[in-house]
Amino acid sequence: MEFFDFGTIIFFIAAVVIFLQLRNVLGRRTGNEKPPFDPYTTARTADVATAATEADNVVALPRRMAERDFSAIDKISPAGTALNDGLRAIYAADPSFDPDRFIEGAKIAYEMIVMSFADGDRKVLKNLLSDEVYEGFVGAIDEREKRRETVRSTFVGIEKAEITNAEMKGTEAYVSVSIVSQMISATFDKDGKPIDGDPDAVIEIRDLWTFARDTRSRDPNWKLVATEAED
Repeated sequence: MEFFDFGTIIFFIAAVVIFLQLRNVLGRRTGNEKPPFDPYTTARTADVATAATEADNVVALPRRMAERDFSAIDKISPAGTALNDGLRAIYAADPSFDPDRFIEGAKIAYEMIVMSFADGDRKVLKNLLSDEVYEGFVGAIDEREKRRETVRSTFVGIEKAEITNAEMKGTEAYVSVSIVSQMISATFDKDGKPIDGDPDAVIEIRDLWTFARDTRSRDPNWKLVATEAED
């Protein structure tokens, strides 16, 4: 939503403080999920290590002259399509971008955001959402707390996650991901009575989330900038 590399994934996370606060949330997993990792900096770390190893024997070419491998992009969308063109544009602006790692990061980010919203964890949300989306999430949490309602959620897993759109707007990269997940979630009133959802039923949720990142920034993390429920 290497969440978030997120994009290079995301999804996904850069601060150790965030990881420590999420241990209780991540503890709700079923046991089959991969442990959280930093999806943004792995590619860069690998590039630095390779450069250091080969520095004595290789004359580095300017990045614009180096051959580029579009196989990972072409695997997601055929060359010549709008999606392929968008992914190639992002790759041109940020050569560390890898769509497969981005999707893995997006999955991690998705679970973190969904569970943090249920738990009312504003600090975690602040680091994963754009300002506008953060205000919307926090507004809903505030209203819920005023009514003294609580949400109990269990994240079952993600059935499917795929990139549906990608584009560059100036120096900003935007990637939309269609996500199909399964959760158990219910809202309870101040007396502990369920008022929405079913605490015993697994439901399917379909979302379209868009993540963005300024490719000029040294910060490798992507942030959620838009959410939409899919039919």
